[in-house]
Formats: sequence, structure tokens, C-alpha cells
Amino acid sequence: MVTGSVWDLLWLGLYFHPRPEPARVLVLGLGAGTAVLQLQSLFPDARFTAIEQDPVHIEVATNHFGLDKRRTEIYRQDAATFVTRYRGPRFDFVIDDLFTGDAGTPRRALECDRKWLQGLQRCLTSDGTLSINFADHAELKNSAVRDWLKESRHFMSGFGLRSPAIENVVAALLPFKAQSADLRAHLAATPDLAGLLKSDHLRFQARRIDSQR
Repeated sequence: MVTGSVWDLLWLGLYFHPRPEPARVLVLGLGAGTAVLQLQSLFPDARFTAIEQDPVHIEVATNHFGLDKRRTEIYRQDAATFVTRYRGPRFDFVIDDLFTGDAGTPRRALECDRKWLQGLQRCLTSDGTLSINFADHAELKNSAVRDWLKESRHFMSGFGLRSPAIENVVAALLPFKAQSADLRAHLAATPDLAGLLKSDHLRFQARRIDSQR
């Protein structure tokens, strides 16, 4: 269920809510499908839309990692094009995990500027949550996330999630006011995750990145 790595951080932000129930999930950057597999286990009724350009990743995710194809629609497409053109039903949870590894150094494939954040927000329901993966704290700091949290009427709280084993920081943008302690309390009250939290298999740090609106 948990990996001890960045994939756990991608969905942890949902648990700032005491009883998350995402019905529709959008994943930009499927990779091998690890985060989708975790979410399918946690939320058996959720349906997933995944955008991925690399056909090898799609092959691995669908034929070797065991994604539930009945609940997952996968499109081989450029994520920026999808977000710009999408006008379908909105999503309760959006994950932006768009990375490239040019020159052997992982970094975001798309700049996280105001235009991109506006597009992601447009894909969300009125009470939707957004999760964005950054290679490190510097990449998050150089993004438009903090300014967007001040300007957006949708997001009321923002947190940076980190795991001790990695440099990545995942920004969780929430449509309600929250405290960092809420996340740990809600995980401890979730039967499927409480034991993993107590045994230290689910390790994370949560730090506020908004201005406590």
C-alpha cells in the first residue's frame, strides 16, 4: 500500500480531510502507475483518468503492474494540451506528476506558472484538491504556487509534503482551511493507514506554504 517514497506524498494531501471520497481522479504523468494503484486500493469506487506520453510507461502500468482497467482511462497525450482543451466533467482530485530526466537530473517537465495553475484549477470541482510534485524545495519556491494561494478563491490552505528519504516536495493545495496536525490525526483514524503510520512505514513532514488565510 505504501512505498516510503514520493508516490505516497502524491495522495497524502487528500487526508487533510477526515473522510476523503474522491469519485473522479485525474493523474497527469502516469509513469508505471504506482500512485494510481495505491489510490485504487484506498478508494475502490473512484474512477481514474491518466495522461501519459510515453508508450513504454503505459505498457508497464497496464500489463505488468495490474492497474484496474475497468476504472482507468489512459490517454497517450501531451498533458498541457489535455488540460488546455479539457471541457468534460471536473475532477475531485488532480495529481500533477510531470517530470523529465534530461541530463540525468529529474525536473518538472512543465513550468508551474500562473497559467498552468489556472488550467489545473479549471479541471477541479468546487471542492477539489490539487497535488503537484516538485523535484526539490527550490523548484517549489521558484514556482507560482505561493502567489496562487494568495490570489485563488478556490484554495484555502497549502502544504509542502516531504519524505525523509527523498528531495521531492509535493504541494497539496486544499479548498478548505487546515492545520498540519490534521493530516496525521486523520491518517491515524483511517483503518487502512493507521498501522502503517504507527509502524513508521508512512513517513512524512508537512509544512505550511500558504500565508494562513
